[in-house]
Amino acid sequence: MNLFDVYPLFDVNIVKGKGCKVWDDKGQEYLDLYGGHAVISVGHAHPEYVSAISNQVATLGFYSNSVVNKLQQELAAKLGKASGYEDYYLFLINSGAEANENALKLASFTNGRTRILTLEKAFHGRTSLAVEATNNPKIIAPINANNHVTYLPINDLDAWEKEISKGDVCAVLLECIQGVGGIRMVTKEFLSGLRELCDKYETVLICDEIQCGYGRSGKFFAHQHLGVKPDMITVAKGIANGFPMAGVLISPKFKAVYGQLGTTFGGNHLGCAAAISVLNIMEKENLVANAAEVGDYLMKQLKAIDSPLIAEVRGEGLMIGIELTVPYKEIRTKLVFEQHVFTGCSGTHVLRLLPPLCLTKADADEFIKRFKAVLN
Repeated sequence: MNLFDVYPLFDVNIVKGKGCKVWDDKGQEYLDLYGGHAVISVGHAHPEYVSAISNQVATLGFYSNSVVNKLQQELAAKLGKASGYEDYYLFLINSGAEANENALKLASFTNGRTRILTLEKAFHGRTSLAVEATNNPKIIAPINANNHVTYLPINDLDAWEKEISKGDVCAVLLECIQGVGGIRMVTKEFLSGLRELCDKYETVLICDEIQCGYGRSGKFFAHQHLGVKPDMITVAKGIANGFPMAGVLISPKFKAVYGQLGTTFGGNHLGCAAAISVLNIMEKENLVANAAEVGDYLMKQLKAIDSPLIAEVRGEGLMIGIELTVPYKEIRTKLVFEQHVFTGCSGTHVLRLLPPLCLTKADADEFIKRFKAVLN
C-alpha cells in the first residue's frame, strides 16, 4: 500500500529535533524557522515535555469522557490564568478545524442563524463548516459549498457593517493575524468596530487563534494587542507542542447543553499532560516575552536587508511574513537544500516564519546570515 499523495514534499526525512533545530536521517542539521507549521511552541524534544508525556502514557494514556478527568480541570485552570480568561469555559477537541467547527455550531445553537462572515484569504480548516469558511475554492468540495459564508475585505468596517446590520449573521470568524492569508493584520479600529456591531445585532464574535495564538504574537493571544474580547477563542497547534490537541474558550454567557457537543479523543489524558507541560514551560522560560523580544529583533534585522527581492516585512512577535518581489519557490528551496533552513509560505510570494517560541537572538542572526546568502 502507498500513501495517498496529497502533499508536495521536500525530499528530506527529519528524524530528530532539539530546541529550534532538526536533523535528517543523513545527520544534516537544519535551523527550524517553521516550527512544523507553528505547532512547536516550546521547542523540539524539550526534556520537561518529554518527561511529562512519558510518565503519563506509562500510567494512563486514554480513557473516555464518560468519567471525570482531573487533568482537563487542571489544564483549564492553567490556561485561564495564562491567557487572562479565567472566567471562560474550555471545550477540548483534537484539531484546529474541529475547534472552529464546534465554535460555529455553538454559535448557531445559541442564536439559530446560519450565515457566517469571514475574511478574504481566510483559512479556518478542512472540515465541513471550517472549509466552507476558508476562502479557497480549490479545497471546498461541492458537498461543502452550502452558501453559509460571505468573505469580506480586511479592515473595511463599512463592508462588514452592511452585512451584520441585516440581522441574520450567526457568527463572525476571523484571524487577527492571517497566516495562510499572508501575515495580514486587522487593526484595532476594525476589531473594536466589529465588537460593537456584534453586540448590537446579537452576532457571535469568534477569534481563530489557532496559528497566531499561544504566545506566538508576543502576547498570549493576538487579539490582545487590539484590546477586544471575543465571545469564543479557538486554539490548537502550539497548545501541546505536536500532540494532536485543540480547544474552544467560551464566554460565560453561553450555556452548555448535554449532547450538543462531544468528542471521543478530545481532552484525553495524554493530550492534557502534554498541554499542561507546555503551559508550565512557557511560564518558567518566559516564552511569550521571548517571542515579543526576539520577534522584534528579527523583524528589525529583516527590514534592514537592502534587497530588490524583498517588498515588505510584516508581522507580530514570532509570526513574520516576508513578501518577496518574485515567487518564493526558488528561494525557499535554496534555503532548505543550500542553507539548511526550514520556512513556511503563503500564497505565491510570502515566506512565513513560525519558529518555536524559544528562538534566540543568536538563532535569528544565523537565519539572517543564511537568508542573505540566498538573496545574494
